[in-house]
Formats: sequence, C-alpha cells, structure tokens
Amino acid sequence: MRKTDIVDHGEPTDARGVAAVALDFDDGHWVATHRHHNAQLLYATQGVLVVGTAEGHWLVPSDRGLWIPPGVAHWTRMVGAVRVRTLYIEPAQVPAHLPGSCCVLGVPALLRELILAAVAIRTPPAADSRDGRVMALMLDELNQQQPLPLHLPHLRHPALQPVSEQILQGQGLDLELNDWAGQLGVNPKTLQRWFVRDTGMTFGKWRQQARLLTALQRLALGHSVLEVALEVGYNTPSAFSAMFRRQFGVSPSEW
Repeated sequence: MRKTDIVDHGEPTDARGVAAVALDFDDGHWVATHRHHNAQLLYATQGVLVVGTAEGHWLVPSDRGLWIPPGVAHWTRMVGAVRVRTLYIEPAQVPAHLPGSCCVLGVPALLRELILAAVAIRTPPAADSRDGRVMALMLDELNQQQPLPLHLPHLRHPALQPVSEQILQGQGLDLELNDWAGQLGVNPKTLQRWFVRDTGMTFGKWRQQARLLTALQRLALGHSVLEVALEVGYNTPSAFSAMFRRQFGVSPSEW
C-alpha cells in the first residue's frame, strides 16, 4: 500500500457552500489520516472505499456514500480502481436530517446524477439559476437517505485486540464465541459482555458485520462467490448468499 500526506484532497477553497469534486485513485492507494472543515459525502462511482476513524471502520461500495461530519479525522483505502465523486458542504448548509456521526448512506440514481452534474459546477451559482437548483435538489435528496449497516465498531478492550487484528486481516472469521473465549482464556459470557460494552453489538452481530465488509472487498477484487463464501467463514455459498441478500436485497453475483 502507498501512503500519502496529500494536502489538497480536492476540497474547494473558494466561497462555495456546496461543491462536488472528482478524484481518481489506483487500487491500494491510501490517503493518510486527515480532516476537513466542511462536511463530506465520500462517494465513488467505481470501486470500493474502506474508511477508518477513531470509532471504527466503514466499507463503502460504489452505490453507497460515507457521510463524514465536519472535523472528523479519517483515513481512506481504495479497493480496486476507484473513481471518487465527493461532496463538500459548509457546516451551516448541512441538511438537518443527517447525523452528527459517520454513517453509510444510499446513493440512488437521482442523487448520483445530481452529484455528477455538480462536479461540472466550478463557481458559486445563483440560487435561481439551473446550477443553483441542481445544488439545492442534491441537498434535498441527500437529506432523504437513511443510514445503512456497513459499520464495524472498534474493539477497545485490551484483551480483544488479538480478535480485532485477526478479523481485520480477514482471519478467524469462522471462529465462534467459545473458540475466541478459549484462546483468550476467559468465560464466554465475559467475552460477550466486552463485545456489547465496546460495540453495542453481540459477538455474533459484530462478526457478521466483519464478514460482510471483508466479503465486499473480496468481491470488488473479482473473487468468485464460492471463494468469498469460504474465505469469510461460511460452509456453503447458499448460506453466504442468504446473509448477503438480507443485507443488500440482491445476491452476491447480482451485486
């Protein structure tokens, strides 16, 4: 992986309250930890983004966007060749519905087309102009989107760090709560309490999120559904496909 201390992340420096910019990156490119004055919708028309903050990891497929409130420090890793088309929004213009913490949002067809149209708008538009109406409608559409479950919270308890390190490397995804408890030398009930306290999730739910995020990365790199199912700890492709369909409404092959 290449790391970079990019100074210009495409964030506009003029007086625009809302702006859309285009940046393209190669597979494996890593943008080091940074923050923005503006809020950001980090969206890619191609490829997958993995984004980390102090709160956890988010995986952002090409039909989703990551909402990042103003001032939140984050890093980004590219999976596949990634075409970023991202929004920057002045804090005073942030839509009221959007939360004060990071979350993944859907980017339906209309919002996608508005973002692509906004990329070509390089100067602050008049509110009653065509460009001004594009920006206003884009914010309205963004305000309609609901958070999606593509977040993996950090494990903070020191004893859970071996679990976190292995899972984030795509290892041990088939291990059950009792298996990890045995490795760590603790009671399974104690381990479960640690997970709920750290993440608000049971071990099973947290592991499912880890499996899902790992699977999306593997699929984005062209691995077969069978390969991915086995890699993330499922005994059969059908069991993996059922989990995937529950989350996304489509099968892995359709995705």
